[in-house]
Amino acid sequence: MAKRPKPAAGVLPDVTDYLGAEPPYLGTTGQPTTTGRYIVTFRVDGKGAKALSNVAGMKNLVNAADFDKSEAAGAMIEQSADADGIVFDEFGIAVVSAESAAVSSLNTAAAEGEGDVLAVEPERYVYPAVVGAGGVAEPPPPYSTASGTGLDYVRGYRDATNSLAEALLGAGAPAAIPAGIAPGVLTTFVDTAALTWGLQATGAATSSWSGRGIRVAVLDTGFDLQHPDFVGRAVVAKSFIPGQPPQDGHGHGTHCIGTALGPQKPGIGRRYGIAYNGLIYAGKVLSNQGSGTDTQIISGIRWAIQNKCAVISMSLGADVPTPSVAYEQIGSIALQRGSLIIAAAGNNANRLATPPNFGFVGVPANSRSIMAVGALDPNLAVSYFSARSGTLPGARVDIAGPGRNVYSSVPMPVRYGFKSGTSMATPHVSGIAALFAEAKGVRGVALYHALVSSAQPLPAPSVDVGAGLVKAP
Repeated sequence: MAKRPKPAAGVLPDVTDYLGAEPPYLGTTGQPTTTGRYIVTFRVDGKGAKALSNVAGMKNLVNAADFDKSEAAGAMIEQSADADGIVFDEFGIAVVSAESAAVSSLNTAAAEGEGDVLAVEPERYVYPAVVGAGGVAEPPPPYSTASGTGLDYVRGYRDATNSLAEALLGAGAPAAIPAGIAPGVLTTFVDTAALTWGLQATGAATSSWSGRGIRVAVLDTGFDLQHPDFVGRAVVAKSFIPGQPPQDGHGHGTHCIGTALGPQKPGIGRRYGIAYNGLIYAGKVLSNQGSGTDTQIISGIRWAIQNKCAVISMSLGADVPTPSVAYEQIGSIALQRGSLIIAAAGNNANRLATPPNFGFVGVPANSRSIMAVGALDPNLAVSYFSARSGTLPGARVDIAGPGRNVYSSVPMPVRYGFKSGTSMATPHVSGIAALFAEAKGVRGVALYHALVSSAQPLPAPSVDVGAGLVKAP
C-alpha cells in the first residue's frame, strides 16, 4: 500500500498542541477545553477495535452498538470512561483513554499512513454557541425587539436609513435598492405582536410549507417536555448525559427547538417557530450546566442518523480553528445517509473591539461536510460576535441567519425569552431546511445546495455570511 503524504503540522493535532495555547485559539473563556481522552479516526471498515488492539494494545472497549436497545445512553458513556474507550464502528471513530506511549503509537500509525489509523485528536469539551456562555458579555443593542419605546427607535433608524438611500439615489428617484445591495437589506426588522423579526426576515412566516413529516434532531441541552406550547406534539427525547434525563435544566435547547420547530399559533404572544409540523427529536448532549464532550455529541449524531432525521441541528461548538478529521468523516457519512448537519459557526469574534477581532469558525462547524451558520442583526448586518471564515479547507461560514435578540420558548415557568448567538441563527437555518426537505423532497447534499442556492445575497463579505441570508421556500 502506498504511503499517504505526511500531514502538515497541526493537521493531525496532538493534545499538546492545545494545552497552554495563546488566545484567541483556546481557553479564552476560562472553560476547560480538552478532556484528556483522544478521538481516533479509522478507515470506515469496522476494524477500528482491531486497530486499537494491534497498534496501542487496547482491548477493553465499549461498542456503541451494544447499547442500541437501551435507553441508558448516558450509562453507556459513563461505562466507557472506565474502559479503554468507546467505538463507533459506522463512523470509523473511537474515543479512548490512553497513556502517552499508546498515543505516540497511534500518532505514528496515522502519520505513516499504511494502516487503518487516519488521525488522532484530543477529545474536546463543547459548549452552547450563545453569547454570554463564558464569552464576552452581550452589550445592550441600540434597539429592542420587545414591544414598547424601543420600537420607536427602530422605526426612526429605519426611516433615517431609507431617507439616506433616497438621497444617494437622487431627489425624486424611485425608491429602489442601490445596485449590489440585496432587497431587504435597508430594512430593520422588528418583532411584532404576531411574528418575530427572524420569521419575517427569512420569509418563514409566509411560506406555505410547515415541515410536515420531516424529522429534525436538535442536539443540545434537552427540551422542556412540559412546555405548554408543545402539548400534543410528538417528541422523541433521549439523554446522552450520565445521570440527567432529557428534560432541559439549562434553557438553551428549548430555545433552539422553539425557533426550529415551535408552533404556528403559540398559546401566548407572537409566533416564533418555523417548521411547526416537523417531528421533534431532542437529543440531550449538553448538560444542565451547559457543557458536553465529543463523545456525547457523536453519540447524539449517531442516534439522529439511526432515526432517519433529515436535519441535525447543533448550536454548539469548541473554539478550535483546525478542522476535525473525525467530524469531517462523520459529517460525510451523515450526508450519504440523508442527514444534513447544521452547526453554529461560533461566537469568538468581537467586531466592536479596537482593532476588531473577527474570530474563526470552530469545531465541528469548520468541517466541509457540515453547514456552518453565521449570525445577523435585525438590520441584516453581521452580528458583532459572529465568527469569520478561516483559510483551512472547510473552515468557512456557509450561510447566515437571524441571531441577535431572538425570541423563542424557554423552560417553564418563564416560558419565553430572548437570546443571542450563532446558536440562535442555526435553528433558523435548520427549521427552513425542514421546509425545503418537505417542499423539494431533497436530502443530504441536495438539501445543502437547496439552502445555499436560495439564500438572499447580502452586502457583506462572503467570509462572514457565506451565501447570504437563509430564505424559506
